Amino acid sequence: MRRLLMRVMNRVLLSEPFSPAMGAEAEIHTQGRRKMVVGLGNTGMEGTRHSVGMAVLGALAARLGVADRWRGDRQVSGEVIVSEVQQTRVVLLRPKLLMNINGVAVAKAAGKYGVQPEDVLLVHDELDKPLGKMVIKHGGSARGHNGVRSCVDCLETDVMLRLRVGIGRPSGKTSVERHVLSRFSSEEQKVLDSVLTQSVDIILSQLCPEDSQQSSSSSSSSSSSSPAGGRQAAQKRKERERSASPAQDSASAQS
Repeated sequence: MRRLLMRVMNRVLLSEPFSPAMGAEAEIHTQGRRKMVVGLGNTGMEGTRHSVGMAVLGALAARLGVADRWRGDRQVSGEVIVSEVQQTRVVLLRPKLLMNINGVAVAKAAGKYGVQPEDVLLVHDELDKPLGKMVIKHGGSARGHNGVRSCVDCLETDVMLRLRVGIGRPSGKTSVERHVLSRFSSEEQKVLDSVLTQSVDIILSQLCPEDSQQSSSSSSSSSSSSPAGGRQAAQKRKERERSASPAQDSASAQS
Protein backbone atom coordinates (compact mmCIF):
# COMPACT_ATOMS: atom_id res chain seq x y z
CA MET A 1 0.00 0.00 0.00
CA ARG A 2 2.80 2.38 0.91
CA ARG A 3 4.65 1.62 -2.32
CA LEU A 4 1.48 2.27 -4.33
CA LEU A 5 1.02 5.60 -2.55
CA MET A 6 4.58 6.60 -3.40
CA ARG A 7 4.00 5.77 -7.06
CA VAL A 8 0.87 7.91 -7.09
CA MET A 9 2.76 10.81 -5.51
CA ASN A 10 5.53 10.45 -8.08
CA ARG A 11 3.04 10.59 -10.93
CA VAL A 12 1.13 13.57 -9.52
CA LEU A 13 4.29 15.60 -9.00
CA LEU A 14 5.61 14.68 -12.44
CA SER A 15 2.40 15.93 -14.04
CA GLU A 16 3.29 19.53 -13.13
CA PRO A 17 4.44 21.32 -16.33
CA PHE A 18 7.76 23.13 -16.63
CA SER A 19 9.46 25.21 -19.29
CA PRO A 20 12.41 23.83 -21.33
CA ALA A 21 15.91 25.12 -20.67
CA MET A 22 16.67 28.51 -22.15
CA GLY A 23 19.67 30.82 -22.54
CA ALA A 24 22.94 29.52 -21.10
CA GLU A 25 21.20 26.40 -19.78
CA ALA A 26 20.11 25.47 -23.30
CA GLU A 27 23.72 25.20 -24.46
CA ILE A 28 23.94 21.77 -22.87
CA HIS A 29 21.46 20.49 -25.49
CA THR A 30 23.74 21.38 -28.38
CA GLN A 31 27.15 20.23 -27.16
CA GLY A 32 27.38 16.46 -27.44
CA ARG A 33 26.35 13.77 -25.01
CA ARG A 34 25.04 14.84 -21.62
CA LYS A 35 25.42 13.01 -18.33
CA MET A 36 23.88 13.59 -14.92
CA VAL A 37 25.10 12.68 -11.44
CA VAL A 38 22.46 12.67 -8.70
CA GLY A 39 23.08 12.64 -4.96
CA LEU A 40 20.00 11.01 -3.43
CA GLY A 41 18.92 12.07 0.05
CA ASN A 42 16.38 13.83 2.24
CA THR A 43 16.13 17.58 1.87
CA GLY A 44 16.93 19.34 5.13
CA MET A 45 18.72 16.27 6.49
CA GLU A 46 22.15 16.71 4.95
CA GLY A 47 24.87 15.03 6.99
CA THR A 48 22.82 11.93 7.84
CA ARG A 49 23.67 8.44 6.66
CA HIS A 50 20.65 8.34 4.36
CA SER A 51 21.86 11.50 2.61
CA VAL A 52 25.46 10.40 2.07
CA GLY A 53 24.82 10.65 -1.68
CA MET A 54 24.42 14.41 -1.26
CA ALA A 55 27.72 14.56 0.63
CA VAL A 56 29.44 12.74 -2.24
CA LEU A 57 27.99 15.20 -4.73
CA GLY A 58 29.26 18.11 -2.63
CA ALA A 59 32.74 16.56 -2.68
CA LEU A 60 32.48 16.09 -6.46
CA ALA A 61 31.53 19.74 -6.97
CA ALA A 62 34.49 20.79 -4.82
CA ARG A 63 36.87 18.57 -6.83
CA LEU A 64 35.60 20.14 -10.06
CA GLY A 65 36.03 23.65 -8.61
CA VAL A 66 32.34 24.51 -8.95
CA ALA A 67 31.16 24.21 -5.34
CA ASP A 68 30.07 27.85 -5.35
CA ARG A 69 27.78 27.36 -8.35
CA TRP A 70 24.91 25.47 -6.75
CA ARG A 71 21.61 27.16 -7.51
CA GLY A 72 18.04 26.27 -6.74
CA ASP A 73 15.92 25.23 -9.71
CA ARG A 74 12.24 25.15 -8.84
CA GLN A 75 11.38 23.61 -12.19
CA VAL A 76 13.20 20.42 -11.26
CA SER A 77 12.71 20.61 -7.49
CA GLY A 78 16.40 20.57 -6.76
CA GLU A 79 19.78 22.27 -6.70
CA VAL A 80 21.75 22.12 -9.93
CA ILE A 81 25.22 22.74 -11.34
CA VAL A 82 25.94 22.45 -15.06
CA SER A 83 29.63 21.78 -15.61
CA GLU A 84 32.04 20.03 -17.94
CA VAL A 85 34.35 17.09 -17.34
CA GLN A 86 36.87 16.46 -20.14
CA GLN A 87 34.57 17.80 -22.85
CA THR A 88 31.56 15.95 -21.44
CA ARG A 89 28.67 18.13 -20.30
CA VAL A 90 27.62 17.06 -16.80
CA VAL A 91 24.62 18.05 -14.70
CA LEU A 92 24.97 17.70 -10.94
CA LEU A 93 21.65 17.37 -9.12
CA ARG A 94 20.70 17.41 -5.44
CA PRO A 95 16.93 16.84 -5.16
CA LYS A 96 15.08 19.12 -2.73
CA LEU A 97 12.47 16.48 -1.98
CA LEU A 98 12.06 13.62 0.46
CA MET A 99 14.01 10.50 -0.45
CA ASN A 100 10.88 8.52 -1.39
CA ILE A 101 10.07 10.98 -4.20
CA ASN A 102 13.60 11.92 -5.30
CA GLY A 103 12.78 10.40 -8.67
CA VAL A 104 10.49 13.32 -9.48
CA ALA A 105 13.45 15.73 -9.44
CA VAL A 106 15.61 13.28 -11.40
CA ALA A 107 13.03 12.78 -14.15
CA LYS A 108 12.33 16.52 -14.42
CA ALA A 109 16.03 17.36 -14.63
CA ALA A 110 16.64 14.62 -17.19
CA GLY A 111 13.86 16.04 -19.32
CA LYS A 112 14.93 19.65 -18.95
CA TYR A 113 18.60 19.04 -19.74
CA GLY A 114 18.15 16.30 -22.32
CA VAL A 115 19.84 13.49 -20.38
CA GLN A 116 18.99 9.89 -21.25
CA PRO A 117 18.34 7.44 -18.37
CA GLU A 118 21.39 5.37 -19.32
CA ASP A 119 23.51 8.50 -18.76
CA VAL A 120 22.24 9.05 -15.22
CA LEU A 121 24.42 8.02 -12.28
CA LEU A 122 22.63 7.72 -8.92
CA VAL A 123 24.73 8.03 -5.76
CA HIS A 124 23.02 6.61 -2.67
CA ASP A 125 23.52 4.95 0.71
CA GLU A 126 23.69 1.16 0.98
CA LEU A 127 22.76 -0.65 4.20
CA ASP A 128 24.19 -3.99 3.11
CA LYS A 129 27.71 -2.61 2.66
CA PRO A 130 29.91 -1.46 5.56
CA LEU A 131 31.11 2.10 5.81
CA GLY A 132 34.21 2.35 3.61
CA LYS A 133 32.85 0.10 0.87
CA MET A 134 31.65 1.56 -2.45
CA VAL A 135 30.18 -0.52 -5.25
CA ILE A 136 29.16 0.34 -8.81
CA LYS A 137 25.91 -1.32 -9.89
CA HIS A 138 24.91 -1.36 -13.55
CA GLY A 139 21.14 -0.99 -13.49
CA GLY A 140 18.75 -3.59 -12.13
CA SER A 141 16.32 -3.56 -9.23
CA ALA A 142 16.20 -0.94 -6.48
CA ARG A 143 17.17 -3.59 -3.88
CA GLY A 144 14.77 -2.06 -1.37
CA HIS A 145 16.08 1.50 -1.62
CA ASN A 146 13.10 3.86 -1.79
CA GLY A 147 14.99 6.68 -3.48
CA VAL A 148 16.22 4.41 -6.26
CA ARG A 149 12.74 2.88 -6.57
CA SER A 150 11.31 6.39 -7.06
CA CYS A 151 13.84 7.04 -9.83
CA VAL A 152 12.94 3.76 -11.54
CA ASP A 153 9.23 4.61 -11.35
CA CYS A 154 9.64 8.15 -12.66
CA LEU A 155 12.12 7.38 -15.45
CA GLU A 156 10.20 4.19 -16.27
CA THR A 157 13.41 2.18 -16.58
CA ASP A 158 16.06 0.64 -14.33
CA VAL A 159 19.08 1.15 -16.59
CA MET A 160 20.60 3.92 -14.44
CA LEU A 161 24.12 3.39 -13.14
CA ARG A 162 24.39 3.48 -9.33
CA LEU A 163 27.21 4.14 -6.91
CA ARG A 164 26.21 2.37 -3.70
CA VAL A 165 28.01 3.92 -0.73
CA GLY A 166 28.08 1.64 2.30
CA ILE A 167 26.74 2.91 5.62
CA GLY A 168 26.42 -0.46 7.36
CA ARG A 169 23.51 -1.88 9.29
CA PRO A 170 22.57 -0.73 12.81
CA SER A 171 23.95 -2.54 15.81
CA GLY A 172 22.02 -3.74 18.83
CA LYS A 173 18.36 -2.77 19.02
CA THR A 174 18.67 0.39 16.94
CA SER A 175 16.01 0.42 14.23
CA VAL A 176 16.98 0.77 10.58
CA GLU A 177 14.98 3.98 10.27
CA ARG A 178 16.73 5.59 13.22
CA HIS A 179 20.09 4.40 11.95
CA VAL A 180 19.78 5.85 8.45
CA LEU A 181 18.40 9.17 9.71
CA SER A 182 21.19 9.64 12.26
CA ARG A 183 24.52 11.36 11.72
CA PHE A 184 27.90 9.69 11.50
CA SER A 185 29.88 9.42 14.74
CA SER A 186 33.20 11.21 15.13
CA GLU A 187 35.05 7.94 14.46
CA GLU A 188 32.94 7.22 11.39
CA GLN A 189 33.56 10.74 10.14
CA LYS A 190 37.25 9.93 9.82
CA VAL A 191 36.40 7.02 7.51
CA LEU A 192 33.80 9.11 5.67
CA ASP A 193 36.42 11.62 4.55
CA SER A 194 38.23 8.84 2.70
CA VAL A 195 34.93 7.48 1.37
CA LEU A 196 34.06 10.83 -0.19
CA THR A 197 37.44 11.07 -1.88
CA GLN A 198 37.27 7.53 -3.28
CA SER A 199 33.65 7.96 -4.35
CA VAL A 200 34.56 11.05 -6.37
CA ASP A 201 37.39 9.08 -7.99
CA ILE A 202 34.92 6.38 -9.03
CA ILE A 203 32.43 8.91 -10.41
CA LEU A 204 35.08 10.67 -12.48
CA SER A 205 36.23 7.33 -13.90
CA GLN A 206 32.65 6.76 -15.07
CA LEU A 207 32.26 10.24 -16.52
CA CYS A 208 35.54 10.31 -18.43
CA PRO A 209 35.70 7.79 -21.32
CA GLU A 210 39.48 7.33 -21.13
CA ASP A 211 39.50 6.86 -17.38
CA SER A 212 36.45 4.60 -17.61
CA GLN A 213 38.24 2.23 -20.01
CA GLN A 214 41.27 2.07 -17.71
CA SER A 215 39.03 1.52 -14.70
CA SER A 216 37.06 -1.30 -16.34
CA SER A 217 40.21 -3.11 -17.50
CA SER A 218 41.95 -2.80 -14.15
CA SER A 219 38.89 -3.91 -12.16
CA SER A 220 37.46 -6.56 -14.50
CA SER A 221 38.33 -9.31 -12.05
CA SER A 222 36.73 -7.55 -9.05
CA SER A 223 34.05 -5.13 -10.25
CA SER A 224 32.20 -5.31 -6.92
CA SER A 225 35.08 -4.23 -4.70
CA SER A 226 35.97 -0.84 -3.35
CA PRO A 227 39.11 1.07 -4.34
CA ALA A 228 40.46 0.44 -0.85
CA GLY A 229 39.85 -3.30 -1.28
CA GLY A 230 41.68 -3.23 -4.60
CA ARG A 231 44.70 -1.57 -3.06
CA GLN A 232 44.73 -4.12 -0.23
CA ALA A 233 44.65 -6.98 -2.74
CA ALA A 234 47.53 -5.46 -4.67
CA GLN A 235 49.50 -5.05 -1.45
CA LYS A 236 48.95 -8.71 -0.58
CA ARG A 237 50.23 -9.75 -4.02
CA LYS A 238 53.35 -7.66 -3.47
CA GLU A 239 53.90 -9.28 -0.07
CA ARG A 240 53.62 -12.75 -1.61
CA GLU A 241 56.14 -11.76 -4.27
CA ARG A 242 58.56 -10.52 -1.61
CA SER A 243 58.22 -13.71 0.43
CA ALA A 244 58.91 -15.76 -2.71
CA SER A 245 62.20 -13.96 -3.41
CA PRO A 246 63.83 -12.88 -0.10
CA ALA A 247 67.21 -12.51 -1.75
CA GLN A 248 65.93 -9.87 -4.09
CA ASP A 249 64.29 -8.04 -1.19
CA SER A 250 67.46 -7.91 0.83
CA ALA A 251 69.44 -6.76 -2.19
CA SER A 252 67.02 -3.99 -2.93
CA ALA A 253 67.04 -2.94 0.73
CA GLN A 254 70.84 -2.62 0.70
CA SER A 255 70.78 -0.50 -2.46
